[in-house]
Amino acid sequence: LTLSLSSLKSSKREWKPLEDHSCTDVPWLLLFIIFCIGMGFICGYSIATGAAARLLSGYDSYGNICGQKNAKVEGIVNSGLDLTHKKYVFFLDPCNVDLVHQKIKSLALCVSACPRKELKTLADVQKFAETNGSTLCSYELQPSEYTTDPRAAKLCPKYPVPESAPIPFFHRCAPVNISCYAKFAEALITFVSDSSVLHRLISGVMTSKEIIMGLCLLSLVLSMILMVIIRYISRVLVWILTILVILGSIGGTGVLWWLYAKQRASASAVETQIAKDNLQALLIYAISATVFTVILFLIMLIMRKRVALTIALFHVAGKVFIHLPLLVFQPFWTFFALILFWAYWITVLLFLGTTGNPVPNEEGFVEFRMVGPLKYMWWYHVVGLIWISEFILACQQMTVAGAVVTYYFTREKRNLPFTPILASVNRLICYHLGTVAKGSFIITLVKIPRMILMYIHTQLKGKENACARCMLKACICCLWCLEKCLTYLNQNAYTATAINSTNFCTSAKDAFVILVENALRVAAINTVGDFMLFLGKVLIVCSTGLAGIMLLNYQRDYTIWVLPLIIVCLFAFLVAHCFLSIYEMVVDVLFLCFAIDTKYNDGSPGREFYMDKVLM
Repeated sequence: LTLSLSSLKSSKREWKPLEDHSCTDVPWLLLFIIFCIGMGFICGYSIATGAAARLLSGYDSYGNICGQKNAKVEGIVNSGLDLTHKKYVFFLDPCNVDLVHQKIKSLALCVSACPRKELKTLADVQKFAETNGSTLCSYELQPSEYTTDPRAAKLCPKYPVPESAPIPFFHRCAPVNISCYAKFAEALITFVSDSSVLHRLISGVMTSKEIIMGLCLLSLVLSMILMVIIRYISRVLVWILTILVILGSIGGTGVLWWLYAKQRASASAVETQIAKDNLQALLIYAISATVFTVILFLIMLIMRKRVALTIALFHVAGKVFIHLPLLVFQPFWTFFALILFWAYWITVLLFLGTTGNPVPNEEGFVEFRMVGPLKYMWWYHVVGLIWISEFILACQQMTVAGAVVTYYFTREKRNLPFTPILASVNRLICYHLGTVAKGSFIITLVKIPRMILMYIHTQLKGKENACARCMLKACICCLWCLEKCLTYLNQNAYTATAINSTNFCTSAKDAFVILVENALRVAAINTVGDFMLFLGKVLIVCSTGLAGIMLLNYQRDYTIWVLPLIIVCLFAFLVAHCFLSIYEMVVDVLFLCFAIDTKYNDGSPGREFYMDKVLM
């Protein structure tokens, strides 16, 4: 018995906030580094095999890279040409877009200049070649043969040849008139059936670009202001919401009973079956509403202290932002890091699209395809997108958790580090990158099956039976719920790691125990708190949208403001979500610190509370 008691005591986690720091989950950090080296190998391989040159300089249908000397491809007649002076890719039929395979179905050639004006006949094409030295027909035809050789119908561009200009950095001749891609645009924008509507929408955006930028800046400022003042209005918002819910429930129940009593009193001796059914339905509705109102009233009575805790946490979170102003800019650094990584990922993805060995296709032209195990590099690259993106987001969570934990467990706020955010970043880099890598990998393991099921569901749309469709949707929904639960647990695990410097699994277990012990408080914070933050997002979007309507009303240079207003409102929601998600993160970290504080301290000498007086 003594041994079992001593082992139980030793197994119980002792929380020692900020007392010591040690490296956590080092094997996972090594695994993540090895994975990133693999991502780098994919980039290096695609560049070494000429994919970068093919992507940037472009290549023709015979496998020749424009602007350089080329090696001969076995079995292809026009391959291996010296195209040093022909630096641009020109498509004979640029408007022939294959929507299924997402490519232009046209013979591609390397030319020395793009046609800067419309060429209506083959004679114009011949004159352009003689004047500019840019041959727009296939290599085997000489300019003098354009109007006489019968092969010109297939080997010369479809006329009229639209005016085109080179795409910056990518050396492709693209038609200046976007109506050339009307079919493609209509496939992407299904609500546009008339190309003139698309033109008016685009002209509306271009004409009002200064207003759009100004309104986007306004949404940014409003989000920052709301983060500062939300602690002052949280109490009022919560109690107004509570009173409205109670009054609404009582009012709805009263109306149902009144309607039932009125219909029963006015019922005649001979009444139809429909009238009887309606009277019975009203009675059932009234009883159900009464039961719901009573239960709701009891829940609010039980939860009133927990709602008060939510208000207090919002108040303290406001103080955190005053003491740690750099927290406001945290979304910027995360967004910037994600944009840089996504730009790199998309660039390598484009490289992979032109990587491989040249092989003849069924039309006798060249395509670049990867063979053997290398063709699975796509999957590795996709997993890298998810894992590294989640890793960057997890770094933000760990940084915020470390800074808030430092604030909470520092008794004298005067003794806070000069920049708690930078101190938290330093601890993350020195000690906890392995924990972040492990947590983000767990989210990746859930995301990948969900994305595969979503892809299967999309591909089988209209083909599968009702049972299979229902099972697919149920699996997708379950994986989504699991992902959300794990994300919330991960965030609390990062907080526990920031407090105790324990590895991911230990931190997740400790955090889970604390959350289970405070289940009602967690429920109050995640319902009342989330609804308040949702109202904040709605307020920012509505304010920005209203300002947009008032400003756009004074613009008379275009006819449609639908697209500018949609762009502004979407940006406002995105900005509000980014900033208020940081606020939500701070509230969650404060709650875990508060729960730990109340569990292990009681205010007596030697066990004083760390918490703010508002929380006491």
